[in-house]
Amino acid sequence: MSSSDIFIGETIGTALLILLGGGVCAAVTLKASKARNAGWLAIAFGWGFAVLTAVYVSTPLSGAHLNPAVTLALAIKNDDWSTLPVYWGGQLLGAMIGALLVWIAYYGQFQAHLTDKDIVGETQQPARVKSVEAEEKGAGPVLGIFSTGPEVRVAWMNLATEIIGTFVLIIAVLTQGLSDDGKGLGALGGLITALVVTAIGLSLGGPTGYAINPARDLGPRIIHALLPLPNKGGSDWRYAWIPVVGPLIGGALGAGLYNLAFA
Repeated sequence: MSSSDIFIGETIGTALLILLGGGVCAAVTLKASKARNAGWLAIAFGWGFAVLTAVYVSTPLSGAHLNPAVTLALAIKNDDWSTLPVYWGGQLLGAMIGALLVWIAYYGQFQAHLTDKDIVGETQQPARVKSVEAEEKGAGPVLGIFSTGPEVRVAWMNLATEIIGTFVLIIAVLTQGLSDDGKGLGALGGLITALVVTAIGLSLGGPTGYAINPARDLGPRIIHALLPLPNKGGSDWRYAWIPVVGPLIGGALGAGLYNLAFA
């Protein structure tokens, strides 16, 4: 695989992942969406199918890492770090593009949701004052469509949850999901990985929203901060390090155990 193939494949695949995964979060959350209040099952299965679609589209080009933690784990497993920056760059760019597409697809619903006084309250304050207050409050009313956040905000517990969830993902990918060359996901591996992501969402997603993917959380969080959404609130940057650092630690631990026990 050339560097250009890797970058293009990861950009397209991660954009599809976030478009469909963020899309199900928007569908369940936003006012005037036909799927509003569909619940956690819809979100867990929506993300699983998003993984399945993204993997099958991007596998021929890049091996479908779609996740910096997966790329890190494979670099540790194969002792090959040469393409890691290219993978990470494509994944972050793709995640940002996917989040932007979610906003476009649900533009009318975002407008209706964020101008509803029952949801955002009174909106007559000056914009500068609202912006300062939004940052003090942390997560805004639609941030969960773009990125994750904890139900109980205790840093070590939130970090541990992300580490554990990503560890499960990486062990499954390395033992069941790899293609014959060991550099990405195979055809059957894509299905197995999608089912594992669904299982993680159902079993371990409750505490933090199961980022288990640094690009999946950071890219859309950046887009949330940049988009001209009315009354969007803060992007919760105080929490943002946890869904980046936690999955990377989980990925490294998963690769370490694989090399000790399975290699």
